[in-house]
Amino acid sequence: MTFFTEEQRNQLLANGAARARGDAIDPLPVVKLYTLDAGAAWLLTELDADGDKAFGLCDAGTGSPELGQVSLSALEGVRGPRGMRIVADPHFKPRQTLSGYLADAQRDGSIND
Repeated sequence: MTFFTEEQRNQLLANGAARARGDAIDPLPVVKLYTLDAGAAWLLTELDADGDKAFGLCDAGTGSPELGQVSLSALEGVRGPRGMRIVADPHFKPRQTLSGYLADAQRDGSIND
């Protein structure tokens, strides 16, 4: 299962390469993943060259969203309480950079976009 399009993957990899070079970046999220039957969401901005470790704003639905890395292969195995998979939001359009989403999520206790 793949969570994003080839175009999104290329942008995630480019952002990951920029951060690996030490560039100071605050990109727009490229993709939003979420659970259909639970309150978890991920706004991803970067992908490591290995193609599995993504970076972004992670909200496990516990009231403490934070920046961090997540394994895409691990997310593929996650199921919500009704057995539903994590999916990409095909209608997601970022409205601000990752730091803006982080500030909002920390204030609100969750990603609300």
